[in-house]
This record gives sequence, C-alpha cells and structure tokens, in this order.
Amino acid sequence: MRTSTDRMLIRIKSIYLYIRKEGTVTTQQLVDEFGITQRTIQRDLNVLEYNNLVHSPSRGKWTTKQKVKAS
Repeated sequence: MRTSTDRMLIRIKSIYLYIRKEGTVTTQQLVDEFGITQRTIQRDLNVLEYNNLVHSPSRGKWTTKQKVKAS
C-alpha cells in the first residue's frame, strides 16, 4: 500500500505531465481530468508553481515554464 505522500507525488507528477502535453489548461480541466476537488488541484498547482515548473499566465489558466539554457 502506498503512503499518502507517495500518492500525492504521483498525482502532482501526473498533473505536470498533463499540463506539459496539453500546453495551457484551466483549473477546471484539471478537476475534470483527475476527478479530484478544485482545492486539491490548487494545492498541487501551488507545489508545482513553488518549484518553478508551472505558472499562471492568466487567472485560472496554467502552463509549464520554459527551461532557461545555461550559457
């Protein structure tokens, strides 16, 4: 049995990969796709945003951040 932390990390990774594949998504699209509450999605997006993996170009929309090449 997986711990709740393992399940959370797997879910967050899945959300990141979904956003990367789709380009830009809304919070509601994520709720519908993953079947979890808007509050849970928002917490997961906060983790991704804190780690500079996603950003919100406009309210309620999310996209992945472009990696900056080192010179």
